[in-house]
Amino acid sequence: MSAVNDSLTTTRSRKRTNDPEGMRKRVLDVAEESFQARGYHASSIGDLMAAAGITGGALHHHFPTKKALALAVIEERVASAVEETWIAPVQTAGSAREGVRMVFEAVAAELESQGFVRGCPLNNLAHELSLADPEFRMALAGIFSAWRQAIADKARADRQAGGDGGIDPEHFAALAVAVYSGAMSMAKTAQDAGVLRDCLNALEQGASPASSSSGGAVTKRRRRVLLRPKTL
Repeated sequence: MSAVNDSLTTTRSRKRTNDPEGMRKRVLDVAEESFQARGYHASSIGDLMAAAGITGGALHHHFPTKKALALAVIEERVASAVEETWIAPVQTAGSAREGVRMVFEAVAAELESQGFVRGCPLNNLAHELSLADPEFRMALAGIFSAWRQAIADKARADRQAGGDGGIDPEHFAALAVAVYSGAMSMAKTAQDAGVLRDCLNALEQGASPASSSSGGAVTKRRRRVLLRPKTL
């Protein structure tokens, strides 16, 4: 009987302790949520340990410092969110323009359904951490760079395929990322996802200055940056 009890105890112990990946994931889940809801600096190690239900030793086994934990959140969770929300949809869209429009509209719809706006995970941490530490800044800058590059690559492929020849891929990518980032910051402040739709409309209408040949005066010529798909 004792042998049976010993076996059960060993099995239960294994289930509790032999899941390092599960524990690591749980810590990342808690840290990601806290950093987005409260901010990195306002999230104490004690609070994170309590929320994850782990000891200090277990936490430090996976993440020796709070900074190491934050870098893991940036490199694994924030980068993954940008990949899922932006990069993959743009890469599979009919064109870069269509992909950008689709992401704006999908995010706006999701936020409206959710009922509140927490902001862009990348923006939130970039605003808080970019000047705090060079490693944070480099990690965040790398995600922005990959995001812009994905849009630019898609726009370049569109042009090579004979479509959307009127846009500069790099400029278009920078503008799309900047407009979305600003829109999310404004939507978070206003707690209104409709700001995203307003900024999408502005992006679609995009204005650029053009010199006029009459009397040296400068006029502005409006041009579309994002063309709406033609209806049949």
